[in-house]
Amino acid sequence: MQNNISWFPGHMAKARRLLADQLQRIDAVIELCDARLPLSSRNPDLDPLVGNKPRVLLLNKSDLANPAQTKAWQAYFQNQGLDCMAIEMGRKKQSILNAIVKLTEERVARSLKKGIHRSARAMVLGVPNVGKSTLINYLAGRSAFKVQDRPGVTRAPQWIRASDKLELLDTPGLLWPKLDDPVAARRLAYIAAVRDEVVDVFHLALSLLDELMDIAPQGLMNRYKIADVSLRGQELLEEICRNRGFLIRGGEVDLDRGAVCVLDEFRDGRLGRITLETLEE
Repeated sequence: MQNNISWFPGHMAKARRLLADQLQRIDAVIELCDARLPLSSRNPDLDPLVGNKPRVLLLNKSDLANPAQTKAWQAYFQNQGLDCMAIEMGRKKQSILNAIVKLTEERVARSLKKGIHRSARAMVLGVPNVGKSTLINYLAGRSAFKVQDRPGVTRAPQWIRASDKLELLDTPGLLWPKLDDPVAARRLAYIAAVRDEVVDVFHLALSLLDELMDIAPQGLMNRYKIADVSLRGQELLEEICRNRGFLIRGGEVDLDRGAVCVLDEFRDGRLGRITLETLEE
């Protein structure tokens, strides 16, 4: 088991300094987190960075999460005084734009009183691979930014006009320098917020399988035709490899291929709508 997962490349440290400077120029903050990890996918360093700027929290990828859990987390954050919406790409576009514009109205009105006619400006923040560039492309109605299903693609802040009333600043995904909580770090790796190249993918997949068998076994068992609900760890991965035909010379199971498959299919939502963090934890 890999206990110490950490990934804080140089571009993140540089981006953090640039964001602190850009915050003086923006009207509101759009914070994205992954609806499957509503707490662990929120960077704790953002609160002091953002300060009192108007902010909306978007629970992204809600189509991959348990709907009842998403609703509970949305209520939780709203009770904490945060504007919060659950979103999935392809839906609620106008609602998202309206929420952002509403956050910026006061500051834009103050500029107008000074004779300055301008669009609202909002910054999009979140951990790597949470969907910031995808959201901006969706709101702008075009592929303005490069998008890939891996962290670290956006490496510098970039502006894009989303509408005649709104400009959005895409930012690099930001982790915090030291991931002290090993459970949170591991779960961030499950959703590819940490590069696979810096983790032990085999043991990461074993951990994910054990968690899924504890909290949401049915989707996994159906997907991989698992009959024995007691299987865990490497035995479970071996059974998945046999059922999928992941074999190498001599008929041995290809555990590395199986581990990559499990992680990819969890990330794509093929194992069901699963939320890894609950309010009861």
